[in-house]
Amino acid sequence: MLLVASVPLYAWNWWPLPMAEPDTCRDSLLYVGAVRAVSSSGGQAPSLLWHNTNGEISSMPHSATISAGIIKPATRPSRWFDYDFGVVLSGRFGGGYGMPSDITGFFNELYAHTRLYIVDITAGIKPQYWGAGDAELSSGSLLFSNNAHPLPRISIGFERWTPIPGLFGYVEVKGGLTHSWAGDKSEVVSGTLIHHKYIGGRIGGKLPVNISYEFHHAAQWGGYSTVYGDLGNDWNAYKTTFMARSGGSMANDQLNAQGNHICFQQLALDVKGKGWKVSAYWQIIQEDGPIERIGKTMNKPDGLWGVSAVQNRWPFIEGVTYEFLNTTDQSGPFHDRDGVVFGGRDNYYSNGIYKQGWSYFGRIIGSPLLTLSNNRVRAHHAGIRGDIYGFKYRVMVNHAENYGLYTAPARSSNTAILLEVKKHVKEAWGLDFGFSIAGDFGSQYGNAFGAMICISKRGVICDW
Repeated sequence: MLLVASVPLYAWNWWPLPMAEPDTCRDSLLYVGAVRAVSSSGGQAPSLLWHNTNGEISSMPHSATISAGIIKPATRPSRWFDYDFGVVLSGRFGGGYGMPSDITGFFNELYAHTRLYIVDITAGIKPQYWGAGDAELSSGSLLFSNNAHPLPRISIGFERWTPIPGLFGYVEVKGGLTHSWAGDKSEVVSGTLIHHKYIGGRIGGKLPVNISYEFHHAAQWGGYSTVYGDLGNDWNAYKTTFMARSGGSMANDQLNAQGNHICFQQLALDVKGKGWKVSAYWQIIQEDGPIERIGKTMNKPDGLWGVSAVQNRWPFIEGVTYEFLNTTDQSGPFHDRDGVVFGGRDNYYSNGIYKQGWSYFGRIIGSPLLTLSNNRVRAHHAGIRGDIYGFKYRVMVNHAENYGLYTAPARSSNTAILLEVKKHVKEAWGLDFGFSIAGDFGSQYGNAFGAMICISKRGVICDW
């Protein structure tokens, strides 16, 4: 009885939704604009200048990007209704060293989102990131990182951790369903569709220790192939893809599953206090069945392991991250041999039908440390960020040992570094100035050194 009496009364709220808190926010319509310029030596810009930039920065040695738009941010997380939208248009130009010019325009944001009580609905082009830890310092999630252009999509679900009624907030869930359109074209397939659904659970609530688990299923399906014709774009094909069942008209899809499937699992441990949190996380992907729980899969040596610490009580160091990535196992070197199926050679992000693999407009949708020609990688990645008297900085470094593919072994390595500093200058019309220097050193990309200058502006058009 003494133990029960010692627990604060708020801990026994049978369904502690944030909507019970008062509304003290105002809505605002903002304008945003930015100009970025990159110049570097080597055959391409240093990788950390253009990795995880939502496709805005060109990989060319010399490039420029101009973006402008309006944003209405979500401002009422504690009320039953909230909404936000964004329209941001970008133009990108890149070139150098006799390579074809990279000139393109695109919407980096063109979306509307609303939350009705606990249900989120999103339509349009909006960046999404699925991963634990600090997204600013991570090397990138294995499923959806910030590397490629955002996909046009329709999503519905519980995006925030939501308490289960009657369990006093100590058990929470989230989940959702997304349908996306990939507007890029490969040499073989056009009109590819992408299915994504997820579910997760977390225990701990307001306790200082939380444990969470997420399971995601994503699949490329549909479209039209110059080799195989219609790949299945109707309701029956969607149901088959949703359930990851065999189907379609091709022998490959009838023997395995219709479409290119990726299963992603993440296990995370959060320890938190007043103004700080430390997270440890483990991510894996599978591209072959049977699907087993994390730690029991055929490719269990593979995955992304990370630890991240963030705090807001001392600005000089606000976040620190370390990650280790290994994808060299892939369930073994043999898929089949002498009539025996071993199930190896998982060949992450690649597919025999969808030649573009798990990419969008030439950028990997998952971790940028993997490519279609080099998906057996062992890498260490670290980052730190903070604010020193108004100068916001970020430092990242990674080292990757690459082994190519099981079908095409190739050894290479790369060490990448980035130093980024940003400063808001009120006296200069409230502009934000940024300067980044980065380098690649090794045989993967060749030695390259470059810099990026960014000038941006953000302000309020009106509020209400």
